[in-house]
Amino acid sequence: MNFPIGVFDSGVGGLSILQALRTELPQADFIYIADSGHAPYGERDAAHVRARSQAVAAHLVQQNIGALVVACNTATAAAINELRADYPLLPIIGVEPALKPATLLSRTRRIGVMATRSTLASARFRLLLEPLAGQAEFVLQPCDGLADAIEQAVHAPQGSEDAMKIIAACARHTRAMGTFGLNNGEIDTLVLGCTHYPFASPALREILGAQVQLVDTGAPVARQTRLRLGAKAAGGSGQLRLLTTGQASTLQAAVQRWLQLDSTVTMLRVE
Repeated sequence: MNFPIGVFDSGVGGLSILQALRTELPQADFIYIADSGHAPYGERDAAHVRARSQAVAAHLVQQNIGALVVACNTATAAAINELRADYPLLPIIGVEPALKPATLLSRTRRIGVMATRSTLASARFRLLLEPLAGQAEFVLQPCDGLADAIEQAVHAPQGSEDAMKIIAACARHTRAMGTFGLNNGEIDTLVLGCTHYPFASPALREILGAQVQLVDTGAPVARQTRLRLGAKAAGGSGQLRLLTTGQASTLQAAVQRWLQLDSTVTMLRVE
């Protein structure tokens, strides 16, 4: 019997992780839940994020999943320890800002980190950052509103008002971080510490240029999932089920736009 892999995020951002997972594990079956009816996680308190993560995880476990991917940096920081305690036999893979890989790439030793306010304030993020003290200088930027702007723009054509909000938010946040470039004292590597942010990569490239390296977590999470599953990773038939606690049209448009898939989305109520 094949067991699907459960994946969840506060909204459409986790599709960046799902995309990497489907590339790494093309035969695997997936169930993706966008908890858009209770988003954004990144601007809510940790108790809210923990409660929602546990509720969504419980629903996925009821679907007999073989692994759980928490495709949200904020949910990983707030809830993954509790989820692993709740389901000790289930492989649970989280996502965290790729700080260590960024230190290996940076030449100026000055690294920007774009993430949600909740992620940057979490104890888990501090534990990730502390061992890297002295290896590089990290410029931390809470990006209020960016994930929401990406959610709102899934229906928007290029050049529309909603699409321009992503560019404006990226410009505002990167400007607050300082100067980007390859010279001493400049930020040459930018960590995308929220799974929504890879979908803003075109805007960031337009603002920062091609020389700045953008680092996300999709491929490493996918590889870790394959390693955790072992031989079970080969099972399945490539099926994908999409569910949302928000508007089905939003997730459907995002999947079509970013994964190039025409898939049916089912509305879901998870309390």
